[in-house]
Amino acid sequence: MEPLIGKIATESSLVAGRDYPRTYREFVEMFPDDKACVTHLEQLRWPNGFVCPSCQITTTPWYQTRGRLVCPSCRHQSSVLAGTIFDKTRTPLTTWFEVGWHVTTAKNGLSAKTLEHTLGTRYRVAWAMLQRYRVAMVRAERGQLSGHVEVDETLVGGVEKGGKRGRGTSKCIVVIAVEVKDPKGFGRVRMRHIPDASGVNLLPFVCDAVVPGAVILTDDWGGYNDLPSYKYTHKKTVLSSSGDPAHVSMPGVHRVASLLKRWVLGTHQGSIVPAHLQSYLEEFTFRFNRRTSRSRGLLFRRLLEQAVATEPVTEADITHGYNWPRLPQMEARRS
Repeated sequence: MEPLIGKIATESSLVAGRDYPRTYREFVEMFPDDKACVTHLEQLRWPNGFVCPSCQITTTPWYQTRGRLVCPSCRHQSSVLAGTIFDKTRTPLTTWFEVGWHVTTAKNGLSAKTLEHTLGTRYRVAWAMLQRYRVAMVRAERGQLSGHVEVDETLVGGVEKGGKRGRGTSKCIVVIAVEVKDPKGFGRVRMRHIPDASGVNLLPFVCDAVVPGAVILTDDWGGYNDLPSYKYTHKKTVLSSSGDPAHVSMPGVHRVASLLKRWVLGTHQGSIVPAHLQSYLEEFTFRFNRRTSRSRGLLFRRLLEQAVATEPVTEADITHGYNWPRLPQMEARRS
């Protein structure tokens, strides 16, 4: 698929009420049928004119039935939905758009069960659409964290009676990275569900999430000891001797971890299958990193922009868990 990098309109160039809806009433007026939805997706995917996915020539396509577009240069047939998360969908685009609107405008998001009742659709359909949108919430070219970054792990799902606690638990371990702002406040976050808290899992996460040269703040867990080998400045706090509780020594990750657990228990009633946990982490990250946005309608537009720039998600991905790509840069960075 042709990349959208450099093509996404800046916020200052967009006009509310024309380029994106400000209210639900405007949303309904802008997208009354599938034809209006297709036109909008074409504008998002090809803002400078149709680009043939085969020969990469910018041209005016021939329009055929069922939304098919034919390149006059190479005769390749495609559609605005092909190669996106909407590829081969049988669900009306008006339904897809309404799901996207509710996902981005609801303060804490919504569960598939809530969406099932809101749209009057089957639970499986609602859940599959949400899963595909969660994949689209991750931009492949999104920037890495920088500056001072706190990194720590947390447990999602509670502790079973008689089970292990801490890093040896059988529950889901999530590693969190949070930018720490000076003099106070937090920036962006990154999260990953990992099988255990060993350096084998922690170090690749840091290399993927944080730029080289950043200052990494951790506790004294041994899994982080090799960070200087990957061109990071590593500052660790020995919690047992610091005199400060963990939420004081590392306020960023503990604040974010608390918000994550509250969101999982509140919006999703804590019912998240481990195989799909990463998808929910990406949704939380999408929301948290855009928490200061002044327009929910603009978030709706951004989600659609990313949806037409995201490769199709297979039924196997939906059923068994999406295979999230990792950045192949860890070994190349080791000093």
